[in-house]
Amino acid sequence: MHVSQQAWFSKIIHPSRYLGDEINSIQKDPSAVDVSIALAFPDVYEIGMSHLGLKILYHILNLQDWLLAERIFAPWVDLGSVLKKKGIPLASLESGRPLSEFDIIGFSLQHELCYTNILYMLDLGNVPLLAKERESIHPLVIAGGPACFNPEPVAALFDGIVIGDGEEGALSICQIVREWKLDGRNSRPELLKELAKINGIYIPSFFKVHYHTKGNIHHIESLREGYEGVEKAIVSDLNCYPFPSKQIVPFTELVHDRFTIEIARGCSRGCRFCQAGMIYRPVRERDPLEIVRIAERGLNETGFEDLSLLSLSSGDYSCILPLLKALMRKVAERHVAISFSSLRIDTAISLLMKEIKKVRKTSFTVAPEAGSQKLRDIINKGLTDDQILHSAKDIYEGGWNLIKLYFMIGLPSEEDSDLISIVELSKKISRLGPQGRKGHVLNVSISPFVPKSHTPFEWFPQLELEEGKRRINFIRERLQSHRVKVKWNNPEASWLEGIFSRGDRRLTKALLEAWQQGARFDSWSEHLNIDTWKKAFKKCNLDPNFYLLREREHDEILPWDHINSGISKEFLLSEWQKAMEGKKTPDCRQYCSDCGVCSDSNISPVLFDTWRPLEEKERLKPKQPNEGGKRYRLCFTKLEKTQYLSHLELIKVFIRAFRRAGMDLVYSSGYHPMPKVSFAVALPVGTESLNEIVDVQVRNIQNTSLTIKKLNKELPSGIRVLSMEEIGIKESPPRIKESYFHIQMNGYFNKEAVDRFLMLKSCLAVKKRRNGETTVDIRSQVKALHVLSNGELELIVRHGKGSELKPTEIIKKVFTLSDSQIQGIRVLKTKSLITP
Repeated sequence: MHVSQQAWFSKIIHPSRYLGDEINSIQKDPSAVDVSIALAFPDVYEIGMSHLGLKILYHILNLQDWLLAERIFAPWVDLGSVLKKKGIPLASLESGRPLSEFDIIGFSLQHELCYTNILYMLDLGNVPLLAKERESIHPLVIAGGPACFNPEPVAALFDGIVIGDGEEGALSICQIVREWKLDGRNSRPELLKELAKINGIYIPSFFKVHYHTKGNIHHIESLREGYEGVEKAIVSDLNCYPFPSKQIVPFTELVHDRFTIEIARGCSRGCRFCQAGMIYRPVRERDPLEIVRIAERGLNETGFEDLSLLSLSSGDYSCILPLLKALMRKVAERHVAISFSSLRIDTAISLLMKEIKKVRKTSFTVAPEAGSQKLRDIINKGLTDDQILHSAKDIYEGGWNLIKLYFMIGLPSEEDSDLISIVELSKKISRLGPQGRKGHVLNVSISPFVPKSHTPFEWFPQLELEEGKRRINFIRERLQSHRVKVKWNNPEASWLEGIFSRGDRRLTKALLEAWQQGARFDSWSEHLNIDTWKKAFKKCNLDPNFYLLREREHDEILPWDHINSGISKEFLLSEWQKAMEGKKTPDCRQYCSDCGVCSDSNISPVLFDTWRPLEEKERLKPKQPNEGGKRYRLCFTKLEKTQYLSHLELIKVFIRAFRRAGMDLVYSSGYHPMPKVSFAVALPVGTESLNEIVDVQVRNIQNTSLTIKKLNKELPSGIRVLSMEEIGIKESPPRIKESYFHIQMNGYFNKEAVDRFLMLKSCLAVKKRRNGETTVDIRSQVKALHVLSNGELELIVRHGKGSELKPTEIIKKVFTLSDSQIQGIRVLKTKSLITP
């Protein structure tokens, strides 16, 4: 039974996270494939589904007829508690298959603060936590992602780990498991030996780590001849692998809720603090013609309103301006806004802004990283104050009212004078903002610097926790202004991240101890409990300061030394030395610094610096709002799983379905144009309906019957448009006067309670809101309460201007039911009466 069919499910926070059956999700028969893999993301759905890597692997793996890939996310603590209490195993979204029944479980490790969630998910899935505890009957548990470039703190959890790009490695693992199964073999050690032959696959059990008495590593011993280390897997050309245009369209609003295209992988800038810029070298750009094709097709297949061009430094894409112009010609008429995941302010920012704002202005983020020129030279950021201020001025004059600034504290050689530089630079930028604006014009975000493996700062000590707090407060106190808002990352989260980012295998026992004491969702401030972690480290006789505050010797064996990112140790040491001298390293597009990545003749940058699009007729402005169109009223159902969609989620479902069905929506005017779509009333989450109403203004309807058919193909199961009729263009939005509900009482029927309630002149109940409570007279809200056969009811409620209780809340009051009793009651809306 799917969790959405459980009586208690409507009480779960954001139930739409767990529904599955999203548009473009892939359903396969598990019995018809040779291998199944669960793509496990150790965080909530909204974060996991924002991750492009998951979408790419989901697409590539499911292209194989013999292979099934399904998704599993970490359930929020409320659902996790219920699953554990009731003994319900964690299962996939697509088929509801328990985690333990998959052949392979592949975790995506984007950062170190997700490690307790790995244990949380394995435990809920009834899978042994440690690799040494798993036998041939258990799934193969693997991992991949940037955190795997120092996999040692979690090495004991995994049978295998993908180092580097996952496109080829993940498929190769599945192919070997397929052969292993078809041959009838069941020796897990033999399987691991075969996996070790794949480039980029790390088998932790094939290595043993030896330590000095003082705690640092003596040597890393290979237990398998010829397997002395692991070189990262690398996709030499992104254009050789299929990119998903038919991306899953979620019900829940994601952290990054848009259609995303990876336009390039890798970065040539060489910022010394940035692990991603090191481990994803060299730069490999996607063919611009392919980007345009993917964008046009993907927007048609998803209905997204926003297009994001993803890269570590999107503005550095060789032909970014011609590409942006080509994309705008394709999407501007459809009111699709284009945004960049990252833009350096020394790129052609004013020209890019001119294109971006033709539809609507997306957010603008600037990352100086450091306030002083001294520190920017140390980290090789290569920006001057004048460049930063000039770009900020261009952004504000381009019509943006708010800029986001990102800074780090705790960088090498940082002093209080460098913190004052952050304050002064922020004040100068805020003074450039619109003078008449009442609210703030600048968001300043501060993050403690966490040194990472495979970077020139991998030997550098991290800032002590209390000193990090002091420096954040130092900046906050000096930036108190109605024009500037200061935000900061939790220093305690950075403390924990720093321990694991450069930790070793001994940390695994502390990880297990902290999880057993309740640690999970450590990247969420409301769940991170640093005392739990301190107790875990103490119990395991581990000193966090050994990992955080100690400067490593340059000849010290580091926990990740057997993991080869392609960057040579000599290059990292030379960059460390140049950092201490404040010397810059040029962009490797201009000059090769011999980092080691491109020493292989098969690996080199892939650039499209000479491309120019074919000239097309200019179509850059979206159609004018209120231009033409007719207004239609649609009646639709909201049944089955879709009863758990919130009102805002339902609105987004319809707007994206309209777009996929090719309907030419009419938009409002103003700063942020919106499609002219209005719903009659917000149906309570967990209530089904046979009769909901939405009005939409659209231009290109020729045949309403055909439009209904097209639209129903684009809507999720449970939502079906029943009718579509034209109404007056100036007719008021639909307002519901009365709603009729059929209620199945699940054995709690009491006719005397109905009679008592109907005899009352008034019946007060408390309605809880986010901002407090209010009293509602539900007797005046209830027009009628009829007793039907078999103890079922018909409830008719009036809709007015004041606060109202949900049908379940009314029934709870009438029959004096508990929260657990009300969970089993089914409410179905059968009819609506519209105000004339």
